[in-house]
Amino acid sequence: MTAIHLYALAGVGLFTLGLHALIVHAHLLRKILAVNVMGSGVFLLLVALARRTGEAIPDAVPQAMVLTGIVVAIAATALALTLMLQLAAETGHATLPEDQRESD
Repeated sequence: MTAIHLYALAGVGLFTLGLHALIVHAHLLRKILAVNVMGSGVFLLLVALARRTGEAIPDAVPQAMVLTGIVVAIAATALALTLMLQLAAETGHATLPEDQRESD
């Protein structure tokens, strides 16, 4: 197993772990963290795909996409955290209304 395969396998594992957490947990902070873990898995997979040719110099397009994705992920996380705080301030719960019915 080469390093490229190991990075790709770790990326798929991170994505799967994040998807599981997104489905299972009702608390919004845990859902936001799960989306971030899923994004990290995708970034790791893109880095692995950048070296698929075996050349000494990796492809620059996936690397640029990862850097852009990191910036977008930070902005989306900040927006999601702000919305979660507003929801928690208004309702007193950090879960969505349909998740509250299931936990009661």
